[in-house]
Amino acid sequence: MKTKISLAIAVLLLIATSCNVIDDLLTFNIENETSIQIDSAFPVGTAFTIITPDVTTNSSATFENNNTKADLVKDVKITDLKLTITNPSNKSFSFLKSIRLFISTDANDEIELAFLEDINSTATTLNLTCTSAKLDKYVKAPSYTIRTRAVVKETLTQDITVKANMRFRVTADPF
Repeated sequence: MKTKISLAIAVLLLIATSCNVIDDLLTFNIENETSIQIDSAFPVGTAFTIITPDVTTNSSATFENNNTKADLVKDVKITDLKLTITNPSNKSFSFLKSIRLFISTDANDEIELAFLEDINSTATTLNLTCTSAKLDKYVKAPSYTIRTRAVVKETLTQDITVKANMRFRVTADPF
């Protein structure tokens, strides 16, 4: 009887481990970036919206490089969204009070991607809090648009260019 129980436990552990190994083999990252231009004319304390040019995903090529296809992708989530000031080089994020980024495509409604509130940073890089939204249809699309909603807390004397680096975790089905 003890042998049967031990064997059953061993089989269950083997199955659970095998499923995790298979998921790891079918999981990869897609990285995209876009630039956000923050105009010096935006008023202090007021939320303003910036829409980026379309971000080309090249997802089909990335899926193929990872031995899968778009129709086998079952789960896409954003795992990292980092903002970096690229111009002017001596500027920090001390001017920014809050920021929210949204993603949309022509065929799909806009949803929130990442955010950061009550920013109190003198760094040139910010890591935003990513949402747990399911992003399959956005990353599978040929391109998507990022809309930024931000509030500044100090007067800007010059335009600021911010690069947004996004990392998406993709899991595909084996068949």
